[in-house]
Amino acid sequence: MCETKRLAVNETSIKTCADLLNRNELVAIPTETVYGLAANALSVEAVKKIFAVKGRPLIDPLITHFPNLALAERHIYKPKILDELSDAFWPGPLTV
Repeated sequence: MCETKRLAVNETSIKTCADLLNRNELVAIPTETVYGLAANALSVEAVKKIFAVKGRPLIDPLITHFPNLALAERHIYKPKILDELSDAFWPGPLTV
C-alpha cells in the first residue's frame, strides 16, 4: 500500500519529493489544471509504477519533462526543426 502525505510548499518539501523520485517512488504534483503523477522517467521500475497505479495500458505514452534541449537530446529522437522550436519557445510550453 502507498503512503500518502500532503506537504507544504517549501524548500524542505521539494527536497523530500526529489529524494522520493530518486528512490523511484511516485509523487503527485499540482499543475495548472489537474494533479500529475511524477516519477523518474529514466527508471523502468518507477515508470512501471505509474502504469500500475493508473491502470494505464503499457502502449500509452507518458509525458517526460526536460529542463533544456541538451538533456532532452540524450533521450529522444530529435528532428532538425527542434532546434528552431526550442530556441523560439524554451523555456516555456513546448511539447515535442
